[in-house]
Amino acid sequence: MSITPQASTSNQGEVSLVRTTRVTTLTVSEHEHTIITDNSDNQRHEAFDLSKSKKIKSSTTLISNSSDPTIMSSNSNSTNLLETMKHTNEEMNYNGNSENNDSQATQQTSTSSTKTFEIDEGLYSRQLYVMGKEAMHQLASAHVLISGMRGLGVEIAKNIILCGAKSVIVHDCGNVDFRDLSSQCYFTESNIGQNRAKVANKHLFELNSYVNVTFFSTIIDETFLKKNKVNVFILTDANLDDQIKIGDYCHQHGIKFINANTKGLFGQIFCDFGLNFEVLDTNGEHPLTQIVTEISHDEVGVVFTPTHTRHGFEDGSYVTFHGVKGMTEVNDREFKISVTSPFTFTIGDTRCFGSYESGGTVTEVKKSEIVHFKSFSESLKDPEMLVCDFSKMSMPANLHLAFQALSYFEKQYNALPKPWDNADADKFYEIVEKLKREQVLTDELNKHWIKLFAKTCTGDLCPMQAIIGGIAAQEAMKAVTGKFMPIRQFFYFDAIECLPENIFQLSNETTTESNIIPKLPTKLSRYYSQEIVFGEDFQEKLGKSKYFVVGSGAIGCEMLKNFAMMGIGCLKHGHVYVADMDSIEKSNLNRQFLFRSWDIGKMKSIVAAEVVKAMNPNMNVSAYVDGVLPETEHIYDDHFFERLDGVVNALDNVKARQYIDQRCVYYQKPLIDSGTLGTKASVQVIVPFPTESYSSANDPPDLSVAMCTLRHFPNLIEHTIEWARDNFSGLFTIPPQQAEDFLRGPKEFAERTTKNHSEYDKTEIIENIKRILGEERPKNFTNCIKWSRNLFEQQFHNTITQLLYNFPYDHITSKGERFWSENKRCPHVLNFDVNNELHLDFIVAASNLLAHMYYIPQIRDRKLIAEEVAKIYVPEFKPKADVIIHENDEQLRADLKRQKNTSAICKNSQCKNDVEVKQLLSRLLNYDDILDIKIQSHEFEKDDDRNFHMDYIVATANLRAENYEIQKTDRSKIKRIAGNIIPAIATTTAMVTGLVCLEVYKFVQHHKKIESYRNAFVNLHFTLWNRFEVKGDMTLEEFIEYFKHEHKLVPNMVSAGMSVIYCPHFIRQTSIAQDMKRKISELFEMVTKTKIPANVRCLTLVMLCTDLEGNDVKDVPYIKYIFR
Repeated sequence: MSITPQASTSNQGEVSLVRTTRVTTLTVSEHEHTIITDNSDNQRHEAFDLSKSKKIKSSTTLISNSSDPTIMSSNSNSTNLLETMKHTNEEMNYNGNSENNDSQATQQTSTSSTKTFEIDEGLYSRQLYVMGKEAMHQLASAHVLISGMRGLGVEIAKNIILCGAKSVIVHDCGNVDFRDLSSQCYFTESNIGQNRAKVANKHLFELNSYVNVTFFSTIIDETFLKKNKVNVFILTDANLDDQIKIGDYCHQHGIKFINANTKGLFGQIFCDFGLNFEVLDTNGEHPLTQIVTEISHDEVGVVFTPTHTRHGFEDGSYVTFHGVKGMTEVNDREFKISVTSPFTFTIGDTRCFGSYESGGTVTEVKKSEIVHFKSFSESLKDPEMLVCDFSKMSMPANLHLAFQALSYFEKQYNALPKPWDNADADKFYEIVEKLKREQVLTDELNKHWIKLFAKTCTGDLCPMQAIIGGIAAQEAMKAVTGKFMPIRQFFYFDAIECLPENIFQLSNETTTESNIIPKLPTKLSRYYSQEIVFGEDFQEKLGKSKYFVVGSGAIGCEMLKNFAMMGIGCLKHGHVYVADMDSIEKSNLNRQFLFRSWDIGKMKSIVAAEVVKAMNPNMNVSAYVDGVLPETEHIYDDHFFERLDGVVNALDNVKARQYIDQRCVYYQKPLIDSGTLGTKASVQVIVPFPTESYSSANDPPDLSVAMCTLRHFPNLIEHTIEWARDNFSGLFTIPPQQAEDFLRGPKEFAERTTKNHSEYDKTEIIENIKRILGEERPKNFTNCIKWSRNLFEQQFHNTITQLLYNFPYDHITSKGERFWSENKRCPHVLNFDVNNELHLDFIVAASNLLAHMYYIPQIRDRKLIAEEVAKIYVPEFKPKADVIIHENDEQLRADLKRQKNTSAICKNSQCKNDVEVKQLLSRLLNYDDILDIKIQSHEFEKDDDRNFHMDYIVATANLRAENYEIQKTDRSKIKRIAGNIIPAIATTTAMVTGLVCLEVYKFVQHHKKIESYRNAFVNLHFTLWNRFEVKGDMTLEEFIEYFKHEHKLVPNMVSAGMSVIYCPHFIRQTSIAQDMKRKISELFEMVTKTKIPANVRCLTLVMLCTDLEGNDVKDVPYIKYIFR
């Protein structure tokens, strides 16, 4: 079916909104995984030989990435293997091209770790705000090898290439078959029988011209790894033996190792980054900065911060001070702090310092952390696993055994378990039971989960691979940059809720199995691997579904790709509609992977629809280029919405989401909303009737800055940046727009201005026009320089002089308090210095902006501008006694109210105000040449480094910061804040769309139980990898006191699995008093009425708690309670 360009939605792509509502929250943290190759047959093709011996023996080879008995590679026997290895080593001496095996693996040139790479900020602009420049340089020197080019492998490769590694080698010895088509977006039926790595490479190398993408389709040995300087090895679709061999080899040779696998609705990741891996940024958050209001002069110096907001520092963290007066010794020194309250902390003995007078900020200092990783084989025996779904606490332990058991099953029976075969599932469970007896895992086996794993493990699902692929790619970036805390070391994920509810009724760990099974596929098709899990009937439902994707930015592109692989809208009567009103820009290419450089300027929705149509020619897809807005309801009308089965948001602003939500509520259509913010992501599922709508829950309002703070009393760099952004609009955007409006029709403008009292301050508008068109209109660039020099004087000298005239340094308020204290920093004037680079930056930017407004040729020669500005005389400023400066917003609002009342009186009497406006306009019309003036406004554009927009805002923000002794900052931070840039990265986008598509599976099946749906909040920083470890069996009383003393936490509920050990609100006080003297292990046995097995030495506890002030504490890590 043809693509029909019609319309599109408002802002789309990645989203800054991060929300969760009831249902279940997914918090991804440190986890562990192990997996097996997806072989449904007994034949293997050698893919790795990491033997140190020069003579290659077949018994030393490691992995098979080919699983098809019908596909024979050149290394299918030991003789050919030796011959192939000989050719392979010879090829490495050339450029990696091989006539014999058609592989390409380019030898990398030696690169010094100190070499600086030029980062294309236009391409990576959004990612830079996630990773930072230093991490991007590290990433740009990384050499990554990805083995296995089925759906999961290509997802990982796509993400890493988009993010900008130096080189990526994709490796696979096997050929494309029908089973790959359900999840590998670059394979089509015409590729069947061709090498997976070669086919994938043709598409992957187009993603990023800065990344050297090559492929390899034969054996990889130690020589290969060394010559290609591989520092990250990502293994997918491998069996357990190969995982152990490669994992241990990488551990011994300092290669970062990631093992990733998906089996049906189950996924696994394992990470090993070496014995001493340095994490440079443990949480990915910007360092906290707070204002200092007082520092005590004492043996234990106490630092006070404003009481209107919590300082947010953690006990034991490090801080540094800047701009403190009096006690200057603390400036630019690091202090380890002890938090004493939400508004105070201590820094040690301050008696040898001077006495605190005023001012200063305190900023958090990020400290690196050394993390120790075990090898894969060691971790198998002693795994660390974290629960990511608290409704299935023991799922990770069950999956840890199941993934291992899959390889044992294959060895024993020469095949993987047959889909939905009870006999094979029973045999598989027996193997898992045996493994459990051999390994020390405390969690009980869930027979139904294990059997479900066996029945669906041969399936291949695109959404699962998007999730695991996104996380694994992010881990690879952590491995080479040290940015963010890595997984330690296994992560397991499942989505069994996606199965039909008549097969598995979910009830925590008491899941019951139905006798009904899906209708298994009767023929080979591109959806075969999905039909193994859900059945042919379900696939038909997907094909006939009609879904609306609102937005085709980063999230929209990934969503459309997933839909194409899943087969949504790919049968008669099925359809996918995509809407986006934006065109493609360069900065989109880093995340919106359906677009290429030659697409820049084209409409996103049209290009996206064309590309996914090529991925799956059966997909019925229509592209719209009109926004989904109240103004376009004639396009997205009753007929449009009533035929839909569901809507998926891919938007980047709350207002657009709320409108879509209103339409879905009106038409009673299910909606899934998702968004990203750097490495954070959210998914919200809205089901008509059972759940609340999107708009029912509101996010906390953004903390706005008081107007007086911005105008006269800034104390943080954020304040000066916001002021600079407003200042830019007030000079170069709004006034010239008003002048343009006037020039287009003076009389009509006069009439509008006299009527629009609520929108215009008429006097200010007229003064703007007089200034723009007459008084300040430059004739040449020299006039522009003079105007800029006077502007500098006005903004950074005269206004400060007037402020200090009204409120001198020693000014005392009517309450007898110092005026310049607390949040008010006393400023000082800036005297212009032509030799000061920042001063000249301002003059150059302002002069060129003004020149551009009047179509005067711009001059970028700094030396010439410096010579001219040095000649300009600026008269001395004398402060005026009648100037009123409001001390706070209350005074400002009262004054504005008085002005409004005065305007209302004038309006009611039709008095002189209207006459004055018309008279002023008449005066303007008397200028002979006024109507011949050409003028243009500046619409702020942050991404063009030659338009002087950011140059002006950077200079202005930092000059104002200098006025108020606020620490200046760099261009990158100013651009992010002034441009309201949403940090974004491809890994998070890919992962969140996988979570969305899991919910689509449930929508299509019309799941009734609300417990089946999952809202999600995910943070790929993995800040919750940490946990509490409590050693020794404590009494409940000792346990509570321990957390109060050590962690400043007050437990108010403690549970183990589904059993509540402590909850004072629901237990009689007499019982609590007795329980306080009992050991935790004893309480566990009492509550569960079970004896703890002798081989179990620890319990997993979950705690709800408050801080010492009684405030609820969110995201409390779980507790590993080691009682033996």
